[in-house]
Amino acid sequence: MITERELREKLRKITALFEGATTAGERNAAAAAIQRVKAALAGLQQTEPTIETQFSMPDQWQRRLFMALCRRYGLSPYRYRGQRYTTVMLRAPKSFIDKTLWPEYQGLRDALNEYLSEATERIIREEVYGDAREAPERAG
Repeated sequence: MITERELREKLRKITALFEGATTAGERNAAAAAIQRVKAALAGLQQTEPTIETQFSMPDQWQRRLFMALCRRYGLSPYRYRGQRYTTVMLRAPKSFIDKTLWPEYQGLRDALNEYLSEATERIIREEVYGDAREAPERAG
């Protein structure tokens, strides 16, 4: 069972991986790494067209994580009036989305989902009822 401290460390490692950190010293200099990514993004924005991309996030946790990651890199997520609350729009170079933003989001999302799933399972077993298994299938 993963603890919150372990989750935080795992998220830091995933972030460090996508920022190019390879040593503990580099991980401690995460702010500088983020600045490098921002500088690379600024360069891409001058050489590559910025496209509008629509993302659909299935729940509030994933949406909040994605928007925080966008803002970390100086991007401004938004949605148009009338769009569903699960929709996130973003203007950025396609190569940045494909090679940096989306893979990092997926790694962070997976780690967070694992933690939330384990925590939910544990709380249900301890506080609601010890048997938290899925319902068995029956022939119709």
